[in-house]
Amino acid sequence: MTELAGRVALVTGAGRRVGRALAVALGARGMHVLVHYNSSSAGAAETVRLVVRAGGSAEAMHADLADTHEAERLADEAVSARGSLDVLVNSAAVMRRTPLGETSTKDWDQMFALNVRAPYFLCQRAAPALRAARGNIVNIADLAAFETWPAYVPHGITKSAVVQLTRALARVLAPEVRVNAIAPGVVLLPEGWSDEDAERLRGTTPLGRLGSPEDVAGAMLYLLDDDYVTGEVITVDGGRHVRR
Repeated sequence: MTELAGRVALVTGAGRRVGRALAVALGARGMHVLVHYNSSSAGAAETVRLVVRAGGSAEAMHADLADTHEAERLADEAVSARGSLDVLVNSAAVMRRTPLGETSTKDWDQMFALNVRAPYFLCQRAAPALRAARGNIVNIADLAAFETWPAYVPHGITKSAVVQLTRALARVLAPEVRVNAIAPGVVLLPEGWSDEDAERLRGTTPLGRLGSPEDVAGAMLYLLDDDYVTGEVITVDGGRHVRR
């Protein structure tokens, strides 16, 4: 098990949902967690509280990652907060229902800006510090990177790009920095989905249940602990990818 206590992690999109669970899991390992948020300031404050309760320390950092300059500023502030950076978790993302024929250029640009461009420029800016620390990058992809979801084609394309980003950076940043990704399945329902949607998904998942953000956090900790894994994408989906 890698010793993470006292080290520094930046988790983007940590004010809510999966990002919060990732931040809290790192706090439970004694890390100082930089809790990034954009619009969810109250959520970020709650995440900070939960990280501290779990045994770590934390502070919130604001940035609009769709703006490249803001992403680079966040990376700089993350490094200067404690003078180093050991772990970067790129969790912030947007998922929009955009069927063919209804997708606007605004939808496309906003999804690519946050889901793809922001992680790339965060990694680029943080790379010197991560190399110095012999650190880790964990990107959050999606099962949509490997399947075709008719109503979410641009989203799936962005997550495919995250997979390629992971593979490419694993080669570029080796041997100092390990870069891996997690592709969650149904660990949280999209906002606005119903109990009927949940039951349908449960019934078509081989393990017969939906997952949780903590399942993703467990995969993240594995990737941080095993120092001979890089360029890998772990699918956490209850077996949905083996249905066909």
